[in-house]
Amino acid sequence: MKAESACTAPSSAALGGPVSRAFARTARLHRITAGRLLKGLGLYPGQEFLMMHLWDTGPVRQSELIKVMDLDPSTITKMLQRLEQAGHVRRSPDPDDRRAVLVEATEESCALYAAVEQAWTDLEGLTLAGLDPAERAELARLLGRIEENLCREAAGDTDCPGRR
Repeated sequence: MKAESACTAPSSAALGGPVSRAFARTARLHRITAGRLLKGLGLYPGQEFLMMHLWDTGPVRQSELIKVMDLDPSTITKMLQRLEQAGHVRRSPDPDDRRAVLVEATEESCALYAAVEQAWTDLEGLTLAGLDPAERAELARLLGRIEENLCREAAGDTDCPGRR
């Protein structure tokens, strides 16, 4: 009897949720692909989101990053340490509250901005290869609906970032 590949064998526990299973596997593969693209920039997956937030908002308190990124404080601290060592962020005491820490993107991170933008453009191309414009639009619409459903569940319908 030939064993099925670990890449194709469905878990019996997932048989009741074929769409959720496909969604989870797709999200995992998307993250792996993003990680490969970001690795060439010296970034780990997730760090680009932190940088995008800083580029978009300017300096923010570290406590705000923890809320926005919805990650453990220790994870954010580790991300910031790595980004600071690479010269992409700077941390300093908040002049309005010396107990708080302000985090900001450095001028040196401007080159990284263009590289992250290109990596996400490349990721988009790899992800949507073979889909025509109508299929891409429909996929974006459907994923938006799924995001709303899951956000309502996760956030109790109180605060869903990116909600349109």
